[in-house]
Formats: sequence, C-alpha cells, structure tokens
Amino acid sequence: MRSRALWVLVAVFALVVAACSPDSATDTTQAPATTQAPPTTQAPEPEPTTTEPMAEIGSEAHPINVLFVPSVSAEEIIAGGELLEAQLEASTGLSFEVSVPTSYASVLEEMCASPDDTIGFIPAQAYVLGSDLCGIEVALKSLRFGYTEYWTQFIVPRDSDIQSLEDLAGKTWAYPDGTSTSGFLVPSGIFATLGIEPGATSEVGGHSATAQAIYDGSADFGTTFFSPAIDGDRTPLWDGDPNNADVPDDLVDTCGLDADGQILCGDNFYPRDARRNIREGAPDVIQKVRIVTLSAPIPNDTLSYAPDVSEDIRTAINDALKAFAADDPDGFSAAFDAYSWSGVADTNDAEFDSIRALLEALGFGPDDLG
Repeated sequence: MRSRALWVLVAVFALVVAACSPDSATDTTQAPATTQAPPTTQAPEPEPTTTEPMAEIGSEAHPINVLFVPSVSAEEIIAGGELLEAQLEASTGLSFEVSVPTSYASVLEEMCASPDDTIGFIPAQAYVLGSDLCGIEVALKSLRFGYTEYWTQFIVPRDSDIQSLEDLAGKTWAYPDGTSTSGFLVPSGIFATLGIEPGATSEVGGHSATAQAIYDGSADFGTTFFSPAIDGDRTPLWDGDPNNADVPDDLVDTCGLDADGQILCGDNFYPRDARRNIREGAPDVIQKVRIVTLSAPIPNDTLSYAPDVSEDIRTAINDALKAFAADDPDGFSAAFDAYSWSGVADTNDAEFDSIRALLEALGFGPDDLG
C-alpha cells in the first residue's frame, strides 16, 4: 500500500551547424545560391482555460467524511450516525457525510487516501496501524459508562463444556475481523502467551455476527468486546472480577426485551456486551450464550483524524463532541448506541503503546490489513 513511484524526465538537446566557404581557385566568384525562407505563420493563441476553485472542506460541496468501523450492522451505525451528523453540523456549521466501509482495513485505506477531509471512529489496533501506515492522529477516546477501557470476552454456548481458556485448545473459533482489537488481536496475544492453539477459525465480519455464530452453534467459541452491565440510571453494575462479568445465574432466565427493545434481566440489570447487538432477532441470547472470561483492559475506541485535517476543523469537532456529551447525554448515547459510547475524553498516542507493543510482538503491521 505504500508504493512509491519515481519519474525521471530526460531532455536531450542537439545543435547542428553547417557552414560552406566559396571556392577561390579562379579569379571569378560565383555568388552562392540563396534559398528563400518559407513564410512564417504564428501559432494560434491557446484557448484560455479556467480552473474551477476547489470547494472548501466542510462545505456542502465538499463534506467531511465520517467513517465508522463495521463492528455491528451498518444499519445500526448509520441510524446513530445520522443523529451525530445533524448535531455536528448544527454545532460547527460544517457539512459531514457518514459512511460505514466494508472492513476495518478499508476504513484506514479511505482515511489515508483522503488525508485532509476524513475522520474515523476506530478502535485501538486500527489507530496504531493507521498511525504507522500514513500518520493518522488520535484526539479523543470514548467513555463507556465511566470506563475509558473495555475488554475481550470469550463466549460459548451456555450448555458448552468449556470452562476456561485452556479448554479452547483445538476448538473452532469465530472472530469479527482480523484487524479487530478485542475480537482478534488481544485474544491472539493471549493464545500465544499461554501456548493455546485453537482449531479451525472463521472471520465472520463483526461482533454481532460473532455473537450470532455462537448463538447458532456454528463455532465452539467466539471473541467480542465486553462492556459492563448497567442499571436504569446507567450506573455500571460490574465489580471488576472477570468471574462476575456475566449476568448473575439467578437472573439469566428472566432476561428478555423490555418495552424499549433493550435486554433487561430482572428488574434493573441491562447487559451491554456484544450479545445485546443481536437482541432483536435473538431475544433469548443471554439464555443461549455465556461468558467464559475476560482479557486485561484495552484502551477504548478513538476519534482519529487523517493526517492533513486542519487544526481548525479538529478543534471544532472535538469541542462539539465534548459539548454534545455534556449537554445532551441521552442524545449522545443515542447517536453512539451501536458502540455504547456515553462520552469522550482527551487522549494521546502514548496511551496506545501497549497495543503497539502487542502488535510488534505478534508481527502485525499495516501490510496485514490486506
């Protein structure tokens, strides 16, 4: 992806001059013949050309591209993205266009190919690879109900015999995408560290698709993102112990969709991990899929900028997002419902050194984006 072309232009000039002298052997001199030069004609003046001025970035004619990774269905993301687009336009006076490319890799490719007018809501691994690929720069990290980090969850059918990571050896593995931080990179690092070799693997195209694969029984285990459950006031209910990450056993049979279409267990327990993303078609997903364990914490998703986006645009967008989260938390959560964002905070490249080190240890680089 990082080919370089070098064009060399070589100009060769030749000047040939021929001269003849008259013969002086006789006492008569013959005038040399003369050749009349052909009449010259003046080349016509070139037609004047006009170049249309480039539309200003952020104008209606040149909207800022807003890219989301396809970790859940594009329909879910676009629904929230339209809310975000309207809010950003109202707050900044700029124009935006939201889209969901087909893969994590294509998000980075578009950001690198359009470096002065593109922003991306991308996870930690994609950010680190994009930084190496073309200088993508991170600005904000997400908050999920007070957390600036999230986890990989290892999920299995609820009736599976799998009880530990060691039990995953030789088992079929469904994962979202080869560039997913929680879905592939982190579990790959864990498996390498523990010497666990899964069996057949299947890249199914998103966290929702991974949860669906386990629900359907098409793989022995899957890896997706985990965010803690909350109560009706959006207060996290998890105590931080991986053994308590799942819905309490005494609430599992009570889980189902409430009047708002959210998964509710008992009177006040709302799961927020990847399983909830398939709740409409699989309202009994909690009864069918359970969590085995979690990884260590992972830096949350980011708002990152293509390398040549102007500082004025960055400042306007950053300020607008922070104000949106502070002034209208319900509206912000609705706009980012597909990713369970509840706010944003400043961040910097150094906070992603752990992910960079893991990528290096596993030998992952921009070329692995495919």
